[in-house]
Formats: sequence, structure tokens, C-alpha cells
Amino acid sequence: MTVQAIKLPILRMPYPVRVNPYLLALRQEAETWAREMGMLDSDEASSARRAIWNSSQFHAMAVDQLTAWALPDASFTDLRLNHRFNLWALAWDDYFASAFKRTGDLTGAKAFTARLHAFLPSEPGARLPEPTNAVERGMADLQQRLFPPRMAHWQRGLNRALARYVDAGVQELANSRAGRVPDLIEYAQFRRESFAAYSAPYSVELSTGARVPEQIRQSRAFCALLDAFMDYMGMANDIASYQREIHDEHDVNNLVIVLQTSLRITVQEAMHAAADLVTARLRHFEHLTRSELPPVVRRAGLNHDERNELQEWLRGACSFLSGIHAWYTGAPRYASADGPFPADSGVTPDGTSPRLVPARL
Repeated sequence: MTVQAIKLPILRMPYPVRVNPYLLALRQEAETWAREMGMLDSDEASSARRAIWNSSQFHAMAVDQLTAWALPDASFTDLRLNHRFNLWALAWDDYFASAFKRTGDLTGAKAFTARLHAFLPSEPGARLPEPTNAVERGMADLQQRLFPPRMAHWQRGLNRALARYVDAGVQELANSRAGRVPDLIEYAQFRRESFAAYSAPYSVELSTGARVPEQIRQSRAFCALLDAFMDYMGMANDIASYQREIHDEHDVNNLVIVLQTSLRITVQEAMHAAADLVTARLRHFEHLTRSELPPVVRRAGLNHDERNELQEWLRGACSFLSGIHAWYTGAPRYASADGPFPADSGVTPDGTSPRLVPARL
């Protein structure tokens, strides 16, 4: 069965998609920042040499829609910051794929990644090197903005998550060069790193302004909830990006390929098995939220304000999942860039939809 013949399953998503009211304002300033960082070049003829994306590639990603759907309640300031963070993550991904994955340059990938670690300091105020490319320039700029006083507690954790993200790219390349398909159990943990899923709780907190109370942050139930939250994002991405990764990048680091190899089934059967696994992780997230977290909250003795803050964070996490899902099923990065959005996505190219619920200002 060819890659083109694979039928993608429709993934379950119980949470409504809401759109941030600042979507249009976000779109207007996104190109400016990407150009300033050297990620975007509108000159189609020379963009491959000078930048990561040309204008048509940039717009096809619809990153502004991803950010506005995933963070419907964020202020414009927080939305813009998270949008730049999303742009950086995709800039790294596309640059790494073009410069190293498609060429098989493992030595170059290791050197690029080792240098990038210097832009992810573990201590506040560390001096950064002079950036030499768009990925470094973007991260150097973000390091000055990601940690306002209310988010300072995230500096070590977020940079550690990003270090795991870029390191995972090197491991993905090593796997592909060796033709080594990861083991299913190994892959579940690895996908959280290679998707930068450990950074998602930061985005939720940035959007909602709510922190998970320390009394339950390390509880088994909440840690399991975070795992399910992260697994849905990365594994659902593997389904949406299967054709792009396997056909265009000849990658082996994809849940569908992992299941096909581990279970010795066809690609189409593996696609359905992957969808079942993604759905199971979402149902586990729902179960933990509904049944296992409340007793933990009661035993921890959270006060009224702490309970409200937790509920606000959980609401933000649900919005994050629904926004990610909408992007996977509607954005041209995963759908055909030459045609309309899928008929069942309900999403139009300007980011509006009869199913989208405008968030409050």
C-alpha cells in the first residue's frame, strides 16, 4: 500500500474549539518577527538559501490559527509570546529536517544541536553566544521574553524541555540513518521529548495565568494526567503528519511505523491502532480529571482559590488539546496545501468556522 493510499482516521475530540479574539492582530505581526529573525523571506527565488520558509510555506503552516485555537483565553501579549515560541519550534523542525534529516548529516546535526544548547541556559541571566542562523536568533530573542516575573519559575524547566526537544532530533536522525524503528514502549516516552510536549504546561499556564497547586503537582494522579495530555498531542501528530514524515522525510520515528513493526500488521491496520491508542490516552485524561484528581484535591486540603486555579488550568489544557486537534485536521501543513481544507474540518482558511466559539475578551 502506498503512502498516498492510506486513509487517515478521524480522531475523537470532546472539547469545543474556541478561537482567541486576537487572531487577526496576531496574524498581522507574525510575519514581521519571522522576517526579523531570518526565518521568513518573501523572495521566492532565494528563500531556500536565505531563510527557512518562503511566504507561501509560511502561510500554509497556519501557525497563527494553531496559537489562537490552543490559547483562546490568552491576552494579546501572552498570545503573541506563545505564537513566537510556536514559530520557533516549527522553524527548528523544518530547518533540522532540511539541513540534516534529508541529507543524513548526523555529524552536522550534533554540532548544530550542541551549539543550540548554549541558547538554553539553566541559570537566569547567562550570557548567550552571538546567533549565526535563524534558529539561534529566534531562541536568543525568546530568552529575553519568555520569563517575565510571573513565569520566572519556569526558566530551568522550560529550557530543559527544549534541550530534550532538540536532542531528540539528533536521536531521530540516528534512528533513521540506521533504519532502527523504536520499540513501542520506548517510543511513548521518546515522543514526549521529540514533540516538545514538556513545554505544553508552560503554554497553558501562560494562557490562563493559573498555576497547578504545589500540593498536588507531584501526585500520581496529576503526573499521569500530564502524561496523557502530552501523549495525545504527540501521537495525534504522528497520524496527521504520517505522509509528510514517511514520504517526504523518510523518517522511521512515527507511531504508525512503530506499531506496524512491533505488531507486524499492515500500515492501514497500524493507522487504526494508532488512532485507538490516541483515543485511549484522551479517555484516560478525561478519567483522571473526572474521577482520580478530585480525591487528591480533597486530601491535599486545597482552599477555594487553589481549587479555582486548578480548574482554570485544566480548562486551559482542554482548550489546548482541542486547538491542537483543529490544527491537525484543518491546517494546510497537514492537509493538502493545493486544495481546500478537509470537508469535515469545518475550518476555513481565515481561521473561522461555524463550530468555533469566540473566546471572551
